[in-house]
Amino acid sequence: MMKFRFRRQGNDPQREKIKQELFAFNKTVEHGFPNQPSALAYDPKLQLMAIGTKSGAIKVYGAPGVEFTGLHKDTATVTQIHFLYGQGRILSLLDDNSLHLWEINLKDGYSHLEEIHSYTLPGRPGIESTSATRVTVLLLKLSCELLCVGTEGGGVHFLELPGLTLLDKSLLQEEVLQSVPEDYKHGKSLGPVESLQEHPRLQDKILIGYSRGLVLLWDMDTRHADNVFLGKQLESLVWERSASTFVSSHSDGGYMVWPVSSDAPCTTQPATATIPYGPFPCKAVNKILWRTTESGAPLVLFSGGMPRASYGDRHCLTILQDSTHVTLDFTSRVIDFFTIHCIDPQKEFDDPTAVVVLLEEELVVIDLLTPGWPTVPSPYLAPLHSSAITCSCHTSNVPTRLWERIVSAGLQQQGQQQTHVSWPICGGKSLAPEPKQKELLLTGHEDGTVRFWDASGVSLRPLYKLSTANVFQTDCEHNDSLTQAGEEEWPPFRKVGCFDPYSDDPRLGIQKICLCKYSGKLVVAGTAGQVMVMNLSEEKSEHMVDVATVDLLQDREGFTWKGHDRLPPKTGPVVFAPGYQPTVLAQCMPPAAVTAVTLHAEWNLIAFGTSHGFGLFDYHRRSPVLARCTLHPNDSLAMEGPLSRVKSLKKSLRQSFRRIRKSRVSGKKRMVVNSPASKVQEANAHLAEQDDIAPVQRRIEPRSADDSLSGVVRCLCFADTYLRDGTHHGPTMWAGTNSGSVYAYALEVPPQERFSEQSVEALLGKEIQLMHRAPVVSIAVLDGRGNPLPEPYEVSRDLAKAPDMQGSHSVLIASEEQFKVFMLPKVSAKTKFKLTAHEGCRVRKVALANFGSTASDDYAENGLVCLTNLGDIHVFSVPALRPQVRYDCIRKEDISGIASCVFTKTGQGFYLISPSEYERFSLSARVITEPLCQVEVDRPHDSATLSDPTTAPPHANGTHKKTTGELKSLAEAEVDELQHALHSTALDSPNSSADLTLDTTGELTVEDVKDFLVTVDEAENNRRNITEEDGRPPGILIN
Repeated sequence: MMKFRFRRQGNDPQREKIKQELFAFNKTVEHGFPNQPSALAYDPKLQLMAIGTKSGAIKVYGAPGVEFTGLHKDTATVTQIHFLYGQGRILSLLDDNSLHLWEINLKDGYSHLEEIHSYTLPGRPGIESTSATRVTVLLLKLSCELLCVGTEGGGVHFLELPGLTLLDKSLLQEEVLQSVPEDYKHGKSLGPVESLQEHPRLQDKILIGYSRGLVLLWDMDTRHADNVFLGKQLESLVWERSASTFVSSHSDGGYMVWPVSSDAPCTTQPATATIPYGPFPCKAVNKILWRTTESGAPLVLFSGGMPRASYGDRHCLTILQDSTHVTLDFTSRVIDFFTIHCIDPQKEFDDPTAVVVLLEEELVVIDLLTPGWPTVPSPYLAPLHSSAITCSCHTSNVPTRLWERIVSAGLQQQGQQQTHVSWPICGGKSLAPEPKQKELLLTGHEDGTVRFWDASGVSLRPLYKLSTANVFQTDCEHNDSLTQAGEEEWPPFRKVGCFDPYSDDPRLGIQKICLCKYSGKLVVAGTAGQVMVMNLSEEKSEHMVDVATVDLLQDREGFTWKGHDRLPPKTGPVVFAPGYQPTVLAQCMPPAAVTAVTLHAEWNLIAFGTSHGFGLFDYHRRSPVLARCTLHPNDSLAMEGPLSRVKSLKKSLRQSFRRIRKSRVSGKKRMVVNSPASKVQEANAHLAEQDDIAPVQRRIEPRSADDSLSGVVRCLCFADTYLRDGTHHGPTMWAGTNSGSVYAYALEVPPQERFSEQSVEALLGKEIQLMHRAPVVSIAVLDGRGNPLPEPYEVSRDLAKAPDMQGSHSVLIASEEQFKVFMLPKVSAKTKFKLTAHEGCRVRKVALANFGSTASDDYAENGLVCLTNLGDIHVFSVPALRPQVRYDCIRKEDISGIASCVFTKTGQGFYLISPSEYERFSLSARVITEPLCQVEVDRPHDSATLSDPTTAPPHANGTHKKTTGELKSLAEAEVDELQHALHSTALDSPNSSADLTLDTTGELTVEDVKDFLVTVDEAENNRRNITEEDGRPPGILIN
């Protein structure tokens, strides 16, 4: 009975069930390149690759769609990763000196990565300091039963696997020094263990390399050194396949080949010693690989070794084979690399097929079988941030014809520097169903490029890159001399990889993108007021780009632009490759950054806005239709460009404090003693004092009309609706500004056959001023049934149902503070929701999405999706604006993540969790894109006894998942919710969007709910008791 006592008015259990079938929050997959990678490993049996990061994440990749992510409990750098070959186990070493064992296990039919054990090497008090037991190198024996651990103090310890049990047969420096010639000792330490390598033929022997240059071939059975090699300061070791020789690399930029023979127990001179880039001082060769080939000459690969004075700042990997010498020049630091080669012990040669190089900012794979050693296109792990991302745009359900043309243009861009061999890392099996529709993610970049990505599935695959720089005369032309190395250039550099963080001109940066998927038209707008309309062409073209100037100031007096100049377009014909080619350039004046853009391909119109105003442009006739200045007389800051805003900051801070002070004073004056409202406010205040809860309804002060940048155009849209009267509908254009102004224009668009003869005309139909002058974030027109209007061409091509033109249309205007629906054509308010007043947050991103039901393919609802400045996401019904669900998505401190968020029309979204990674999430219970995969492993040991009885760790970068089952019905969670509300702010409550306000419950006081309140300590004790005694989940149990 108790659970019905606090049921809200109008709460419907049937509606709660429908909401569970429509909405579910899941963070599903991370697209892009891991941020700050620090370690690399490869399992040649399972054909899986693992990457560790500085944030403590481990990411495992196989065939496209096969991905696992694990996160260490402590945020520490992963310094080394090693696979236990074929077992689906991974050993990781962190910079806090701890070892961790992970397993790929099956759960609900899919493979997951789980940590099952951890171990920290103990020190020896009084004998070894803490730094002496710091792990420097790990060697996993091929049998996968023994782990050799080299330390900074020169000791080698042995752990049994998979239990990570320390064995009592450690090898310390004192024992090693007994095998070293007397003249080598000199009373000095051997230094840290730099390298451990297992003998390819004899498993009881290992090669131990010390920093000072001593190398031992150690027999673990007899505990004796079979061979001693005395060299220079050591960096790395590698065996030659036959085990007759090994190769050492050194800090002077050279490498040495050492013969291994029982006839010479002590060797002081190598067979060969080479400094490839000498004779001048060179940097250390950090790692070297020596691979034998059936064709004869061995393949030598090493990182580093560049001449210090000339090329000490280059990040290079050198590949040598016979007379062929290539120096791969990268734009970021080499972390590690490995070769994909034959591991069958019965075979005589390594015969490498590819080398995989992990760099700080990208992954590069080189095909070693194709002459010229070209790169292999990556199906995932593409560096999204090859140039910094400045904007993004998502297109759902892309038509097959457009998709094929974009893919074709992308394939033609792949020149001779790329090969078409299959991706070599192909382990595991993706069980995810084929995507039902094609999805495009477009990203705009700082260097003026737009990149097209296949966002249909788990792997974000690059399709095509569009560059806009060749339209303009920039300060630096694109002719990198490193791309075509001269015949006599030394070292023989070859520029590899696509990460290039430098922009020729900051004005090239892309600010807004708009794509019409039915016509293929693309609009790209930039930082210097340039707006380009592009067509997709399958042929190469050489033509002039038409230029039209649109003056947004409209001869307004007293304003002088102090920002950057426009980008001068090239005067002659320009050669354009197959793909998107610009047909017309509309240049805004002053050349401020474009803040909004939209396209209507059926009407041949584009609209664009800046901080000065907005313009309407007919790209068929190459002529401006309309220009409207939105500047306020005091809006001088808009003329200063993006670089001088110090005065504005001081002014806005001062005004903010004045508003807060004024709000508090006026709030106190309005309170009437002993009134019902005052009792509610008193209870609210009391609750706020106890648990720091913000008041339910906040007073919003109007913003000053002369706030800086009030003229910025925030959103634009086209719609076929009723504006002049209720009987005649027609084309309209809507614009919203930073000062809460909305302009609606009626457009006279000629029929299609008269586009060339007759011009478009625009007439101001309505002008709306929002009361609080909050910035307008979005405008959308709804048809007679409250559904969003279809996109251009959707109805004429029978791709969507025709909108309801019989009932009254309405316009949904979303500002930073509230959502409001106005009836058309009278523009009378129909309904609203004051988000800032109720939730204390401001709207940052808004989109209309369609949510399909998991219970029925035929049932779906439209919802208004809103992301706030606190990083939470709300979904509202349309057009009633009733709160449906609320989820915490992004940390409120992650300003760039909130600013980069983009929603899809199917209830998914993307946001940047680092400069190189998008987090993908889903708000729909039906549309979820997540990795579902399986890896078959051969595991001799059962790890059930090793597993910790803890929950699975969260995904990398704080990714977590909430399944539909976790979404409680509001009717059953009333008391739970009240208790939670008193221990956290209203903004943190996952159910706060259900419009639970104290104003609707009458005279509610603390006394009314005190029986349900417990202190934090009591709640913790209750939770512990329940968990320990009967294993029931924590919570308040009501019969």
